Amino acid sequence: MEGKIIILDDEAELRALLQRYLGSNGLTVRSVENAEQLDRLLAREPFDALILDLMMPGEDGLSVCRRLRVRGETIPILMLTAKGDPVDRIVGLEMGADDYLPKPFDPRELLARLHAMLRRQQMSGTVPAAQRNGCVRFGSFALDLAARQLTHGEQLVPLSSAEYAVLAALATHPNRPLGRERLRTLAHGRDHEATERSVDVQVLRLRRLIEDNPGSPRFIQTVWGVGYLFAPDGATTQVGTDETAD
Repeated sequence: MEGKIIILDDEAELRALLQRYLGSNGLTVRSVENAEQLDRLLAREPFDALILDLMMPGEDGLSVCRRLRVRGETIPILMLTAKGDPVDRIVGLEMGADDYLPKPFDPRELLARLHAMLRRQQMSGTVPAAQRNGCVRFGSFALDLAARQLTHGEQLVPLSSAEYAVLAALATHPNRPLGRERLRTLAHGRDHEATERSVDVQVLRLRRLIEDNPGSPRFIQTVWGVGYLFAPDGATTQVGTDETAD
């Protein structure tokens, strides 16, 4: 699979190793050692994925990830972390990372995760025929499935690729309860290693972006014992355990 990857890591030896390994497997790879160099390169060239180290001197990976998402960057981000604490991984996902990999890691696993991210990105660009003009409207929001963008009025709402994938999966199955496993498969594909917890994190972030009151959501509703339901009209839906929410 082809793709253009950028690596941000302060360890020169690791950058060189990854550049050689990923390059030998058909990927075009550029690498930088700090956030300033990353910003300059992203401004000049398009990339398909970013490998981002969590622990770095100066601006760390979490800060870089958050800043990229705030300014509207949707590039898929794979975060590398030497920390094994699940809380650190959850924080990374909440900041907008699409996947994570703890150090030390097998380069073959890194390559497999990158391929999965690139496949999801390609698959999520497909516009479902059932959607009118490739656009799903709810409240004052519009989800453009062709452009893979969410707007609020005239303003672009920044989404990570994982957040977009979850929202698109929900929006293209309106008023239907979706179990977490089903939602994970629709959003990321069967071969992705995203957990149900990561789906919950992405739903939480989406609610913060689109709901007036995230604690009492209108659009992305919780169906207790099942999963989630997307209600484009914002109406409360009374649903019990639904066999379609697999």
